[in-house]
Amino acid sequence: MTSDCFTDLGFAKLDISRKDRTGMNETVFCSGKTKEQLCEILNAFHRQDKSVLGTKCSMEQFEYVKKEIPDIRYDPVSKLLFLTTTDTPLLNGTVAVCTGGTADLPVAEEAALTADFFGATVERYFDIGIAGIHRLFARLDEIRKADVIISVAGMEGALPGVIAGLVDTPVIAVPTSVGYGSSFGGLSALLTMLNSCAEGISVVNIDNGFGAGVLACKIIRLIERKAK
Repeated sequence: MTSDCFTDLGFAKLDISRKDRTGMNETVFCSGKTKEQLCEILNAFHRQDKSVLGTKCSMEQFEYVKKEIPDIRYDPVSKLLFLTTTDTPLLNGTVAVCTGGTADLPVAEEAALTADFFGATVERYFDIGIAGIHRLFARLDEIRKADVIISVAGMEGALPGVIAGLVDTPVIAVPTSVGYGSSFGGLSALLTMLNSCAEGISVVNIDNGFGAGVLACKIIRLIERKAK
């Protein structure tokens, strides 16, 4: 059944009008869905020529769906699935994605590729954490040119606060579940970011690179709207 608001597949109601309300295409959380359910969902969007992003997608799910939709794409690092058409406008803005360490890459790539999917230009600055802070200073002039900065860090999660104290740009902090036992699966990094004394930081949930990428694009869209 299809209405003006959603398509009802029985096990799922697809939000086909999300872009009209929010300016952002639909995103499907793949984890927990069977590969058959995911395939039916994506096929429904594909038939309507709509772009969809899939998050937390397994390789098994991707390989099953690709047999039905050959032009679908997958990134095994971020576990993102991409079904793209021409209905995603490009944004006139740049997002800098920074990580504390290489172990933060899966979450950072989720943030970067999400921002790219929703139209932003993305620059990556990886492994510039505070354990060797000179690495951050070496790229700081480039990072400052971005419209929005996403800072991804595990362990104690100090990188976003350091960056926010050095730039005049909105900083989105992403805590990751990277670290030893006392990091409590990212809780230590989350609390550090929430309690930072550096102003201008927003914090998303643990390992939520997707949420950071979306927020960055919404900030850029707001800048564009005000400029017009």
